Amino acid sequence: MDSLNLRIVITGGPGSGKTSLIEALAAAGHPVEPEAGRAVIRSEQAIDGDALPWKDRVLFAARMTERDKAAHARRDDARRPVFFDRGLPDVVGYLRLSGLPVPEMLDQAARTLRYRPAVFIAPFWPEIFARDAERRQDAAEARRTLEAMAAVYPAYGYSLIELPKASVSDRMAFVLEQLRS
Repeated sequence: MDSLNLRIVITGGPGSGKTSLIEALAAAGHPVEPEAGRAVIRSEQAIDGDALPWKDRVLFAARMTERDKAAHARRDDARRPVFFDRGLPDVVGYLRLSGLPVPEMLDQAARTLRYRPAVFIAPFWPEIFARDAERRQDAAEARRTLEAMAAVYPAYGYSLIELPKASVSDRMAFVLEQLRS
């Protein structure tokens, strides 16, 4: 497999179990790239910064773009699958969802810095959705986020594979089986 096919994105709305799946994959020894949005929020909260979705969405998106581009570059020499908790098209989806313009630089990055052509998408799952210090969206916004990601990835030429609403271990088995087939 070439490095493009080794970059595997898991996307979806907030609170749909993406990060739990990524953490389980990491615990099982698979290389992962954590979600840029959560990392930016933690970093900005620690310094009382402005690059937060509830303060400055444009700056927040710019910081996520920087982190996603760096994560993509770190995996140029990947020899086995690397699981990404979201990818560059997620930032495009976030901006569109927010009613903000997509900078040409981000659009170009999303077109040229590619991932495996089939992206895993976690459906909205109200039974597991919860808010926390970093996830302030309500269920309605989580659903709209899922819809934005379901539109943006195909617009960039990706196909979507919906994750089952199942336990983390069953989801992990599903993902690994899809990669084998």
